[in-house]
Amino acid sequence: MTANISPDFSDKKTLEKYSSAYTLSDMEIFIFPDLFYPLVLANIMSPVIWRWRDDPWFSEMHRKNFISRSNRIKQYIIDNYIFNLDLETWGLTEKEKEKARFSDFFDTELLSQANALFGYEGDRYYFSIDIRRHFGLDKYDSSVIPYWKTETVEAMTAFRHREHFTTGAGECVSLAALYAAAMFIVGGISLEKIYMMATPLHSQNYIDEKDGLLTNNRRIMTRNMWFNGTSLSGKARRALENEKVTIVSHISGHIHTVYPRATINREAYLSFTDKLNDFVKTSLTPVIFINFLRFKQEYKCLFQYNYKRTGSIHYITLEKLFEYEHSSKSSMNEETRDKLLAEVDNEEFFPDPVPGKIMLNDVESFLKKRKNTDLEVIEAEFKKLFPTEHNDCVNRMFTDIKEFTVTEPRLPLPDRDFVTEITPDISVNDSRDDIIRKIRDLSGISEMALLTLYAYRDMERSDWKPFIKAAIERNPVCHTPLSGKTADEIFGIIGSLKNKSIYDSGRMAQPDEVWNFGRGDGAEKAFLMADVILYNDPEATVTVSIADSSVTLDYQGREYHFPSSKGLTVRAIIRWGDYSTH
Repeated sequence: MTANISPDFSDKKTLEKYSSAYTLSDMEIFIFPDLFYPLVLANIMSPVIWRWRDDPWFSEMHRKNFISRSNRIKQYIIDNYIFNLDLETWGLTEKEKEKARFSDFFDTELLSQANALFGYEGDRYYFSIDIRRHFGLDKYDSSVIPYWKTETVEAMTAFRHREHFTTGAGECVSLAALYAAAMFIVGGISLEKIYMMATPLHSQNYIDEKDGLLTNNRRIMTRNMWFNGTSLSGKARRALENEKVTIVSHISGHIHTVYPRATINREAYLSFTDKLNDFVKTSLTPVIFINFLRFKQEYKCLFQYNYKRTGSIHYITLEKLFEYEHSSKSSMNEETRDKLLAEVDNEEFFPDPVPGKIMLNDVESFLKKRKNTDLEVIEAEFKKLFPTEHNDCVNRMFTDIKEFTVTEPRLPLPDRDFVTEITPDISVNDSRDDIIRKIRDLSGISEMALLTLYAYRDMERSDWKPFIKAAIERNPVCHTPLSGKTADEIFGIIGSLKNKSIYDSGRMAQPDEVWNFGRGDGAEKAFLMADVILYNDPEATVTVSIADSSVTLDYQGREYHFPSSKGLTVRAIIRWGDYSTH
């Protein structure tokens, strides 16, 4: 018999997890990986992405193939959302304060090993840079870290209301969750095929369709793009090349690098690991070799190319050909090479071979005959067939070729205790109403479904205590601008904000969302005011009463009134660390 889910909010870990569903910071998702996929489901419940399907840009999507649909989604996201990792968007906190939140139920030293905010530097690329300087944290005390909150699709879209923003915005986890929801709603990809991966410094998705696809911030990468040697692909490869994957999340559950218990379907996870490993591995072909030389420019100097023009063979260095490629629509890839060569000025060619350089034509012929040959065998034969005085350079080149052609993702090992949990059974053929009904109906027996309602901000079906705890304790953006002001002054400033919520009926924005986007329902404004009052006066008691269309905040015997259209009813007595509701 399936047990009902009934969170015990007297338990510190439970309260922290459910309150984290409202703030969803990177560190909170690391501690509570079961929050990762509920954000995707909350975005799927939201009306925002469903409205995309009415945009002419997505017309006739059912007639398009997988890559065409993916490119449509990619371009829409590029046009409407920018990547934002501003340190002060969601305010600042301190390492010691955050560690204290989790210390009773988590070994916080593990945070230092696997989270960038707590000292992680990676294994190669990130070890060579100053992480705090890289993120602009060097101007603060060494204990200061940002709240990098993962935005819901509503919050991402609302960035267009902020000064200096003309579109929506979000950080990498937000964009990964947005992509996953969009691929399901607009792209028609089942959730069973969408895997989310978190590393200490990044988040991206693997879509198990056709030859596979990676979503990376606002971009997508096909398997061919992974090996095309461009700087954009190089940046996209960086996380899987240099960082451990700490979490893999899926509609069936998750697996975490720290926890011995995994809820993801074991067969699905093993299939995912096999397919991801195949995605980032290739044999050395002529095409891949050219792409490698584009990626690692220091080896172009080893080669020249011969080309028949005006009736005779001419020669040109590879450095010069790639130089022309930079300013051309054509490339050194075989299908456009002739067009590129036609653009080269006559004086760039030599009538005789350039001494000391290997003929690329011969290398390509050599590689064509050795399809699927082991790289060590190719290296040994290459050195015999193409002797050069630059042996050290050739040795380094093959070391780099191996890294270029074979990435070994460091995924959580499958030596876990796999347990099965109840998760929503959602189909691409379901309507939004169907999905909302399924998740709500399942929330009594499925924690994934229940956490989804919290991430969705469904206040009619959620306990208010986690919401209030998050609102008072983890919304610092408004503190500095409203510090030291009287309650009347605070009320005047907050009251002047636009009376419009970024969420639809029955759902609530957190105070930092109200402040950042300059708008909110009266119920949301009341909690923003309570947050600021308790920051200015930590010993205060504030009462917020919501009764359908009327909201009253009581502080020191004074009442402050706000209008509301949320249709909610609650009475909250708020003291720092003590949040009771009636």
